[in-house]
Amino acid sequence: MDFQTLAYLILIGVTAGILSGFIGIGGGIIIVPGLIYLVGLTQLQAQGTSLALMLPPIGILAFMHYYKAGNVDLKVAGIVASTFIVGGYFGAKLAHKVDENLVKIIFGVIMLLIAIKLIYNGIKLYTGNLNG
Repeated sequence: MDFQTLAYLILIGVTAGILSGFIGIGGGIIIVPGLIYLVGLTQLQAQGTSLALMLPPIGILAFMHYYKAGNVDLKVAGIVASTFIVGGYFGAKLAHKVDENLVKIIFGVIMLLIAIKLIYNGIKLYTGNLNG
């Protein structure tokens, strides 16, 4: 592995870690595109790698901070985590059955829709707070 690739991987990891701890995002929005566009992995390689790296360290220090502050619902987390396992299994099977470019399109559309929704709600709430 060359120095540039190592630097990109460190940048992706630090960025995803900071944003995960800060606003709860990381894997799909930061790591997957970073691995594709900076490191050169395919869509499926990036998705699989993102899932593999999240297994043990999935934000343990950020989780501990949120937990200590009383901002973690363990029941909700347990339900989502257990169903995420099942969904992840079937999602991975599906990803390998359809064309990789279609997977990339679907991924981009979902990110775009989520971004539009977040921006719209943020502007609405922000301007409402300014007027209120």
